[in-house]
Amino acid sequence: MALSKLSLFNHLTKTLTKPRPLRFHAPPPTFLPIRLFSFATPEEAAAERRKRKRRLRIEPPLSALRHQQQQQPRPSPSPAPQNPNAPKLPEPVSALSGNRLNLHNRILKLIRENDLEEAALLTRHSIYSNCRPTIYTCNSVMAAQLRQLKYSELLSLHRFITQAGVAANVVTYNLLLTVYLDCRKTDLALEQYKQLINDAPFNPSTTTYRILIKGLVDNQQVEKALEIKDEMETKGFKPDPTIYSYLMLGQAKNSNAEGVFELYEELNQKMGSEEILDGVVYGNLMKGYFLKGMETEAMECYKRVLGEGSPIKMSAVAYNYILEALSKNGKFEEALNLFQRMKDEHNPPRKLSVNLGSYNIIVDGYCAEKRFSDAIEVFNSMGEKRCSPDTLSYNVLIDQLCSNDKLAEAEELYKGMGDKKVSPDEYTFVTLMDTCFKENRPDDAAQYFRAMVEAKLRPNLAVYSRLVEGLVKVGKVDEAKSFFDLMVPKLRMNDDAYKFIMNALFEVRKHDEVLKIVDGMLREDPNDFTEEVEEFVREGLRKEGREDEVTNLKSDIEREKAEAAAKAAEEAERAKASARAAVASLLPSKLFGNKDSENKDVEEESSEASEDAATTSFSEKTEMQAGEGIADETSAGITSSNNDVGQESAESVGNSVSEQVTV
Repeated sequence: MALSKLSLFNHLTKTLTKPRPLRFHAPPPTFLPIRLFSFATPEEAAAERRKRKRRLRIEPPLSALRHQQQQQPRPSPSPAPQNPNAPKLPEPVSALSGNRLNLHNRILKLIRENDLEEAALLTRHSIYSNCRPTIYTCNSVMAAQLRQLKYSELLSLHRFITQAGVAANVVTYNLLLTVYLDCRKTDLALEQYKQLINDAPFNPSTTTYRILIKGLVDNQQVEKALEIKDEMETKGFKPDPTIYSYLMLGQAKNSNAEGVFELYEELNQKMGSEEILDGVVYGNLMKGYFLKGMETEAMECYKRVLGEGSPIKMSAVAYNYILEALSKNGKFEEALNLFQRMKDEHNPPRKLSVNLGSYNIIVDGYCAEKRFSDAIEVFNSMGEKRCSPDTLSYNVLIDQLCSNDKLAEAEELYKGMGDKKVSPDEYTFVTLMDTCFKENRPDDAAQYFRAMVEAKLRPNLAVYSRLVEGLVKVGKVDEAKSFFDLMVPKLRMNDDAYKFIMNALFEVRKHDEVLKIVDGMLREDPNDFTEEVEEFVREGLRKEGREDEVTNLKSDIEREKAEAAAKAAEEAERAKASARAAVASLLPSKLFGNKDSENKDVEEESSEASEDAATTSFSEKTEMQAGEGIADETSAGITSSNNDVGQESAESVGNSVSEQVTV
């Protein structure tokens, strides 16, 4: 027993001290089902597959749910409904690219070639094409029309692009404001400004306020311009010396020197400690000094602004204000010296110190000094500084020459307008016409009026009256009558115009010509032949014992109108008859056999339809041709149907024909 215990002890010692190899623990069992054995039969495998499919349909795996959630788009918030009356935003500059840029350059080329009519026409045609012009292209055309004072064409183009849905920008509004203010329509300009403030999706610019305030000052509405200036400041715009210069100019025109000084002090206060370096205000400040009789202060201001080392920046407009202040206040020699300095400093494009306004001031100053030859010389030298005169410049000099008995020089200038590609306007022709009458040259005056009409300008009734009065005064009644016949379709004549030409004809015993005028009035618009004019005509004819001719003329015209109405009714009845005959030919009696009653009903319905058709605006000839064509085609169709099919087919065709006639 002892031995056995000892043996057991030794055996355990050897076993415990013997090194054992490393063992790794088996991984914990997973919860996924593991199929250790195959199915006994195919039926069991199919049943297991069906069971798994049913389980997947009822409880899809989590991965499938997550994938479905990722694929499903998130619902976007519905956009707020847009107001159809809300103003459209203008297109950005980036829209001017590709074909639209090519179209823009093509229109700019037409503008440079001075073919504005073709440029506007191309813009209109491109609106509804695949290459729609941008608002920048439309603004370019309207700006060119504005430069040539073609206001009606500009407004027509603007109306067209607005109806086409081209959104305007601030430049478009600025162009409209300029047009209305140039035409002295300040109410329309202010209304356009309010529309810009209240409805436009953008704010006005400084240029907008400059145009508006300058236009109001030019139209002698300085108080309203001051209100707009205050409103501008409330909208956060900085004080603008250019706007203050316009207001100071308006006060100077009203001889309000104190208003000029108040505006200058106000601008000084708003600028703070900074000096006003823009020289545009100092010319009008000098005008204020001259108004107060402070000539010394005015010249000191002139020397301070234009002295050596002066930091004040002078532009062509600033120079012009000072030039005008000197020229209008007895300092014309100083003005000439300044003008020479301006021409010496002029170095485009680096420095522009001379423009068309500079030449106009000097020309006007020479004319005030009665130095007309110098004025013409300076006027003709504009091209040396790349300045081109416009119609207004010509009109000012021509008016000065005509007012000082220099008609020959004025006519030379007029003839040179074509060489400079400047078109004369109504004022040019009227000035020359009036001067020709003063110089006892009625034929030349009539020629200028005729040239004005041929240039497609629109002389008003006052200009026409002056022409006719001038011709009648020198005994040229026949020529006056020819101009009367020319202008009657173009002007709305009043009673005085009719009575004047009739009285001139009565004086030369041309009563038949007066009756022709009355005849035209009664035929064109009987309302023009008022009781006053009728009484005047009767009084003139009564002296010759021909008073009843007016009554006879009115009776003849009324009879002719009645005969014309009867003839029109007869032609309408004839058209009805021809239409009945044409429709009747659509329904031959043999088509329906002996069914006279049915044919009679159909003919009555057909005649009613033809009467309705005859009352339309088609002519007799068209209806007869249409009826004969329909009759021939329908008869041919019916004949072929009778030949091909029997009586049953003919009845079906007759029913279809009667349905067409009824319709």
